[in-house]
Amino acid sequence: MSKMDPTRLERETLVKTLGIQILEASPEKVVAEMVVTPRLHQPFGYLHGGASVALAETVASIGAYLAAPEGHTSFGMEINANHLRSVRSGKVRATATPLHAGRTTAVWGIEIRDEEGRLVCISRCTLAITPQR
Repeated sequence: MSKMDPTRLERETLVKTLGIQILEASPEKVVAEMVVTPRLHQPFGYLHGGASVALAETVASIGAYLAAPEGHTSFGMEINANHLRSVRSGKVRATATPLHAGRTTAVWGIEIRDEEGRLVCISRCTLAITPQR
C-alpha cells in the first residue's frame, strides 16, 4: 500500500464532510479545493473561519505525513490563521508548502485563495512527526 492510499480520503472523515478535494500531494506541496456552500457558512452567510482552518490543517497534515520518514505519521500541534477576506460562494484553494522539516516537528505555511486568486486566509501549522503504531 502506498503512503498516500486514496482510500484514506474516501472514509467518513472531516475531509469528506467538508467536501475537501485533494488536487496535488507531495512532500513539497499539497493543493486542495473546497466548495463554499451554505453548510460551510457561519451564521451571517460567509465561509466559517473554522472551515478554513480545517482545510489548512488538512493540507499541512497530508504534506507532513508524506514528508515524514517511512513508518512515521504527523499530528497537528498548533495552528494559527489570519482571515483576510470573506467568501460567500465559489471555491477556495489551499496551497501548503513546508517551512521547516525536522526530525520530530514540521512547520507548514498555507495560503487559501478564492477563485480570483485573492488571499482569503494565511495560516501556519506546526506538526509532530511520530512513529506510527
